[in-house]
Order: sequence, then structure tokens, then C-alpha cells
Amino acid sequence: MPETKRIAVIVKDRSEEALRMALGLTLYDDMVDIYLTGPGPAPTETNLMNLEMLKAMKAGLYSICEVEDFKRVSEEDVPQILLKYDVVIPY
Repeated sequence: MPETKRIAVIVKDRSEEALRMALGLTLYDDMVDIYLTGPGPAPTETNLMNLEMLKAMKAGLYSICEVEDFKRVSEEDVPQILLKYDVVIPY
């Protein structure tokens, strides 16, 4: 059985595509966390569905800004936090 990878997806401005991609990464049973560095995703039907699925798959949702459903993290702490991941994907 392959080893579980820890994956961070850093989202700046294309949040709909990034959420879709992050959701796809959960299919490999890897641990996926999303870090928003820009505004939160627009409340479209697609984004809301992807966020619900990401929560169901136990993905971590983090943001440097106040965004509903995302845990707030300090912008200064993010570089140190990212060191614990096997893969970091800027999107």
C-alpha cells in the first residue's frame, strides 16, 4: 500500500479551479489542506459543493483572512507550516 502524502494547495485567486483540483487529490487517500492567500471562494453552487465534499474528506481549510468555514492562520506562520508537507502546490 502506498504511503499517504501530505499535500498543501495554496490558493491565491483561482479558487474554483483550486478547490476542484484539491478535491481530486483526495481520491488518492492523501491528506490535503487548502490555504487561501486571497479572497475566499465565490458562493457559487460549484464552490459550495466542492467545499462540502472537501470537509467530508477531512481536508483542512485555512486562510490568512477571515473566511467562513476556513480556520484563520497568520501569514507569517504559513512558511513554517508548509515545511511539514510532502508536496506544496501553488495555484
